[in-house]
Amino acid sequence: MSNLSDILKFVELTHKFQQVKREILIKDKDEKENDIEHSYQLAMLSWYLINLNNLDLDINKVIKYALVHDLVEVYAGDTPLWSTDQNLKNSKLQREKDAAERLEHEFSNFKDLHYFIDKYEKRDDIEAKFVYALDKILPIINIYLDNGRIWKQRGVTFEMLIQNKVDKVSVSPEVKKYFDDLLTVLQEKQQELFQNN
Repeated sequence: MSNLSDILKFVELTHKFQQVKREILIKDKDEKENDIEHSYQLAMLSWYLINLNNLDLDINKVIKYALVHDLVEVYAGDTPLWSTDQNLKNSKLQREKDAAERLEHEFSNFKDLHYFIDKYEKRDDIEAKFVYALDKILPIINIYLDNGRIWKQRGVTFEMLIQNKVDKVSVSPEVKKYFDDLLTVLQEKQQELFQNN
């Protein structure tokens, strides 16, 4: 059974998670979103799509995957997709592995948490693949709604976006159809959304 000390320690972890800033700008603000905002939005969007389309997915697993999918970043930090820091990119897997081990040590009593972090990383069920793929298009949707601001700042092209995302999104047929629709919209608005077109 947990005590107050355990609760305080876990809430402190969520504060650390909230302090991890992502590359994505909050719509109409000069402020980056944080990992808690992103994870909550991913969980809500997952629930919405499953409900709307009556998808044959275990919603309990999906919500848990969405909530923990970036939790290792509490200690590993975010690795922005368009970062030019090759050392940061090359060390991502090791940093995240070390972070997962640290979380497991610090919260050894929360077995379910570590189970879902591990299952998400392995992507060995359709729910993990669904969340993984949706996580790849959610930033695109947010950047689109913000008129491509971060793409323009980073010099991202439509072609770069396709090259980076197609294989990742393709792991989930349920998400891939939304990605294809999104690409059609982005292609029509390339001049407005991207820097180098």
